[in-house]
Amino acid sequence: MLTIVPTPIGNLADITLRALEVLRSADWIACEDTRHTRRLLDHYEISGRLMALHDHNEDRQIPEVLAKLAAGESLALVSDAGMPLVSDPGFRVLRAVREAGHPVTVLPGASAPVTALVASGLPPYPHRFGGFLPVKKGKRRKELAAALDKAETALYFESPHRLMSTLEILAELAPQQGVVVARELTKKFETIHAASAKELFEHFRSHQAKGEIVLLFHPESAQ
Repeated sequence: MLTIVPTPIGNLADITLRALEVLRSADWIACEDTRHTRRLLDHYEISGRLMALHDHNEDRQIPEVLAKLAAGESLALVSDAGMPLVSDPGFRVLRAVREAGHPVTVLPGASAPVTALVASGLPPYPHRFGGFLPVKKGKRRKELAAALDKAETALYFESPHRLMSTLEILAELAPQQGVVVARELTKKFETIHAASAKELFEHFRSHQAKGEIVLLFHPESAQ
């Protein structure tokens, strides 16, 4: 059995009882960063055998995962934070496991995009989660321009060091467009900033953004 196990996105108290039960009983725990996951397990006094499964080795690990499952061992898959496979590795493993005929279970739990969507005050549907915005500015501008033409709430992950560049693009394309910057969700310094693209660009010029960021906007929401 392969079980997809979401982990907290910031507040360790947000893990579910069922997730803890699966992590305690799994023969193997596949994770992005073994050091990060070991700290989480240590917090809950869980011992377990870890195997690294990340963007750079996912394809190579598929035969190993299938062999363990074929031998009757159970495997839990986690990401560093939140729901695995959502902008994290694991999709190709899950697909291979299903194709091999092994059972897969997905536990519900913490997810930064869903948390940000609910907290934003923007229309929850229709919505589209685009993962991380492109690193290259030209591609990022093209992606944002396309999203501004759609009548749906757009959600993206963005890094702190690119936030200003992204807000500058939005301010150029649609200065009065309502934008929400959700930062450090569920953590001590969680903040939800909602204003026009131009206003947020000016705000973050003097207030450096840090931590995990979800950027949201709905083309019909103008400030």
